[in-house]
Amino acid sequence: MKHATRIAAVTVSLALSGCASMNSNPKDPFEGFNRTMFTFNDKVDQVALKPAAQAYRAVVPGFVQTGVGNFFGNLGDVWTGVNNILQGKVGDGVSDFMRFAVNTVLGLGGVLDIGSAAGIPKHKEDFGQTLGKWGVGSGPYVVLPLLGSSTVRDTAALPLDFKGDLWSYKDPVNVRNTGTGVRLLDARAAVLDASDLIEGAALDRYEFVRDAYLQRRESRINDGETPRERDNSTAPGRNSDADKDGYVPAGPTPEPAVTTPAGKPAGKPAVRPDAKSGSLDAPQPSAASIDQDGAVAAGPAADLQGDMVSADVAASRESASASAMLVEIAPFVEIVEPTPVTGTYFSAR
Repeated sequence: MKHATRIAAVTVSLALSGCASMNSNPKDPFEGFNRTMFTFNDKVDQVALKPAAQAYRAVVPGFVQTGVGNFFGNLGDVWTGVNNILQGKVGDGVSDFMRFAVNTVLGLGGVLDIGSAAGIPKHKEDFGQTLGKWGVGSGPYVVLPLLGSSTVRDTAALPLDFKGDLWSYKDPVNVRNTGTGVRLLDARAAVLDASDLIEGAALDRYEFVRDAYLQRRESRINDGETPRERDNSTAPGRNSDADKDGYVPAGPTPEPAVTTPAGKPAGKPAVRPDAKSGSLDAPQPSAASIDQDGAVAAGPAADLQGDMVSADVAASRESASASAMLVEIAPFVEIVEPTPVTGTYFSAR
């Protein structure tokens, strides 16, 4: 018996050391375990959830799907308001409660989004973000069975997030369970196109989802600003360039403009991506389109290069938009920020 115990201890030790040895990201020390859970969640999604979501989208009318999303999103506004107040953002918290009241009373229980039409902004906060605001570190990245991407801090916050979901108190239980299933299908159906794009574009989907999730999570906790952006900002509050979801677009790196001598025709400039930032540099002429006097000449090669770059830029923007959608899905309580059902496309808050 003692010998068997020693063997088990050695086996566990080797497994953990294996997880650490294959890690390429300091925030992901459990990469071996996480990849296993990621694969498991992806199989569940491919076999059960995704086909069901495809059927749901094909059969249920679009306006009904919109109503379902509005209804559960309205319930989530209450917990968002609580967390905004806990984070010291009292104004946002009051706005969330007002939005919930308006949509519940005038929007047929939240089926209609009257609040947005009235100019009341929608926020999305959870207790994991609140802990982050309070200075609690995220800890290592983890992939939870069925729930998907998370961190140690956010995993510890999950019980309160589930308790904060008003739908979890719905009686009778059979109605609650049915609603939870519909909510899950609606959330998965909303990102079918985005998930298909990631499946075809990402070389390593695990790394893509992990890095996108961690970056998106940091952005949300900082209200759309990275620590460096917040330090460099000259205005109080959140970054003015952030959209309502907290996404801050990267701006182009400025470079000196390219001038052409007078009297020389200027052709279409080529655009090249910056290897460090991923942003687009200022227009640069290709070597093939410069004559002896240094002027930029128009030609088929320049036009072709410009068209190819335009296509690449459009694809990269589409991919960035898809990644933002993917890491938005939430837990069973609010599937659009806290309830990821598979580590592939959803992240658990």
